[in-house]
Order: sequence, then C-alpha cells, then structure tokens
Amino acid sequence: MNASMISTGLPGIMAYFHTNQGGWIQTAFLLVAAVISPTLGKIADMFGKRRVLLICVFVSAAGSLVSALAPNFILLLTGRAMSSLLVTCLFLGYSLIRDVYPPKTVAMAAALATSGMGVVSVATPFLTGWLMDGFGWRSLFWFFTVILVITGIGIRLFTDESSFRLRSKIDFVGAGLLGAGIGAILVAVSFGVDWGWTDGKTLGLFLVGIVMLSLWIYSARVVKAPLIDLRLLTRRSIGLTAIAAGTAYGSTTVSSTILPLMSMTSASFGLGYGFSIDAKGFAAIQSPLGVAQVIGGVLVGIMIGRGLTPRVLLALGSSLLAVGSLVIMSGMDTRWIVLVGAIITGIGTGLAYSAIPNVQFSTVPPQLQASTASIVATSQSMLGAILPVAVFTLLNSNVARVVDGVTLYSANGMKFAWIGAAGIALISVVAVLFVPRKIIEVTVQNDAVGDLTIIGEPNDVSSIAPNGQSAEVDPPTATHRTVATTR
Repeated sequence: MNASMISTGLPGIMAYFHTNQGGWIQTAFLLVAAVISPTLGKIADMFGKRRVLLICVFVSAAGSLVSALAPNFILLLTGRAMSSLLVTCLFLGYSLIRDVYPPKTVAMAAALATSGMGVVSVATPFLTGWLMDGFGWRSLFWFFTVILVITGIGIRLFTDESSFRLRSKIDFVGAGLLGAGIGAILVAVSFGVDWGWTDGKTLGLFLVGIVMLSLWIYSARVVKAPLIDLRLLTRRSIGLTAIAAGTAYGSTTVSSTILPLMSMTSASFGLGYGFSIDAKGFAAIQSPLGVAQVIGGVLVGIMIGRGLTPRVLLALGSSLLAVGSLVIMSGMDTRWIVLVGAIITGIGTGLAYSAIPNVQFSTVPPQLQASTASIVATSQSMLGAILPVAVFTLLNSNVARVVDGVTLYSANGMKFAWIGAAGIALISVVAVLFVPRKIIEVTVQNDAVGDLTIIGEPNDVSSIAPNGQSAEVDPPTATHRTVATTR
C-alpha cells in the first residue's frame, strides 16, 4: 500500500515542493532499507523476529507522521527514510511464516501473504483517489500513521515469536560505509544533470562513494560477522537469487514510479502521453493491475503445489514484467494499451514476488533464514533505490518544458524509461535461469559443535555452521538430500 499510494501521490508532491527530484521520495525509502535490513535481520535472528518486527512497524508509523507534517522536501525525505523499516517488515514476515507455520503450508502461506498485497492493491487506488482528491497528498501519510499503529497492536496481540536464535555480532561500521558510499554516488547521479558531470561536486561525490564502497568490501572480508557475508554471495543459489530478485523488484519500482506520472499528465500539453486523469481516474488503471497481481500470486501457490519449481515461476514473472513495460511504451497515448500493459505487469509482479521467498526457503536452514533473506531484501531495496534516481536522471535529461514549476518530460524520455524497466526485468530472467536446479542439503555429525547443515550445489557444497561461518566439505559426502537442522 505504501509503495503504490505514495507513487500515485508523487506528481502532487513534486508540484507542491517544486522539485524535479521525485525519484528521491522512493530512494530515501529504499536506500536506508537496503543498508539497515541486513543489520535488522541479524538482530532479529539474535533477539527474536517478532520483537524486531514490532519496532519496525512503530518507527515506520513515526516516519509517516514526520512526512505528514513536513514543511519542506528534506524533512519529507527524512520521514520516508524512517518509514523504510517497512521493507524489513516484509522479509521478517516471510521468515516468521517459515518459523511458525506447519511445513506443508509454508509455500501456500507465503503465496497468500504476497497475493494479499494484491488484494489490498485492488482497493488501494480508490482509497488513494479519495484521499488525494479530497484532502491532498498529506492525507496519504496521515493514513499510514494510523494504520501502522493499528497493525502494530495486531502483531503484538496475535503473532507468535520465533523460537530460533543465532549468536552473532553486528557490523555497524559496514552499514555506515555501505550507506555512505551508495548515497554519495546516488546524489552525484541525481544532480549531475544540473551541476554538470565534470563539476567538482559531482566528481568529488563519485570519488567519495567509490572509496566508501571499497572500504566496505574490505571490511566485509576481514570482520567476523560482516553486514553482508560476501562468501554467501559466491554461492550460485544465493548470489543469483539476489540478483534475480533485485532486478525484478527494481523493474517494478521503476514502472510503479513512472506509470502514475505518465498517466496523470494532461493530454493538452501534446507530449505524446498522458490522459488528463486525477488520482481517482488512475484507479481505473491501478486497480486491474492489483487484481492481476492477486492472480499471479495465487498461481504460484497452486503451481508449486503441483511440482513446478519457484525458479521457473520467477523467470516467467520477470519475462511478463518486460513484456508489460514494452506494451505500455508502444501505446503511451492510448489508454487501453496502457491498461493491457499494466495488467501484464501485474501478473508478472504477482508471480515474481510470490516466487522469490519460495526460492529463498529452499536454500538455508531456519536459523539463518532472516539473515539470508536480508541479503535478498538488500538487493531488492538497493536496486529499487538506485533505479528511480537513474530513471529521473534520464528523464531530467529529456525535459520538454516547465509549466508553473512542474517539470514535463518528453515522449522520448518516457520511452527510454520504459525500455529501461524492460531491460532490467530481462536481467532477472537471465539470472534466475542460472540458479541451480537442485540444492543439496544433508546432515554431517561434528563432535565439537554438533550437527552441521550442509547446503550447496552439485560439485560445490558448503556448510553453514552454527556461528554462521562457511566450511568446505568434499562433494562426495553430499550424495543425498535429507531434512537437516542446525544446533
């Protein structure tokens, strides 16, 4: 709800603050999430996922309140950064499903949780239209302030805590280096069009970002419990899943950002796109997209139950994301073509989002589920944060004119944005096709530390020890698959 409603409110927010940096409304949300999610995932493994989930919900509510009251664009972005903990809620929710649901119902439960987002999204556009057209964009943030407090109370009363615990350390230095590095580069990319790509500020920020990221990579290799265990990313099953999930999510972030901006532009400007609709009118496009997302999510639960692998469903979903983006690009001035493209995108979103957690479930034991899921969530948030800024940089390089402080983009700029969304989705398809078809999982007895869970790929098997470290074993020992636990 937060993603779709704030995206719909984006044109009004940009017009109110007279800014062409609308991409930062989503970037502030997703960039902080990308940096903090691994840390919170580790804390959740150590102290309880339900406990951390509650903290995230109430901090997000406070962030919505800050945005609702924001007198300037910077303070609004501050509130969006606080609300970024909603992203952490997403993967913590999936991890709790894995921990507290009966094994036979996990796949369907995850699919229903995801498709539930689609159910909500059917009504969300009409709610957004009513709030936006009747009370203005600030009412969106007031709504989230109230609904998140209610949600937090519901979690407190009705959600069980996970019994799994992990002893580990928290890499605050790594989080700071990663966030500073990516933030510096994104600011340079975002304002490079206005400052000039050879300006000292632009080049300086690029340099700072590269240095910070280099230091982060170094620290991740030398500390015992890094923010992101880069060795886990060398496992094809985890690294390629992270890439596939991140690019699929990034494609949907781009499309959900530019679709309302394109559709709600007045056709009278003669830009080659736009339908002169308000927030209520956009609901006629957004709501069918939500229905399609529900269908895609439910199909995943059904097809996995019938033996179809999650990786195939993720590839199919990402392919539909690419097709939907290209369909919209082909008819930006024709509403029914845009509607068809949006529906295709919705089905692809439902398939991809529901398949991602099910791919994750097959790669790691419960004790490391939140930590590993946070890697995938970081990839999703990172690309979701970077791509809107990149798209608005592209759009700001293709400005048609500025009317009353509102930036209007050329048709070519919009086409490039949709081509970008399609290309990103195709990267997801390629990545997921190389995810190993079989993940080997066996139990090996170790007198010093107890049973070790061995998880890896054929001819390349690694073990995950109770302290979260990797240890190599000979492939011949992993000739069969059993249910494994880590003590």
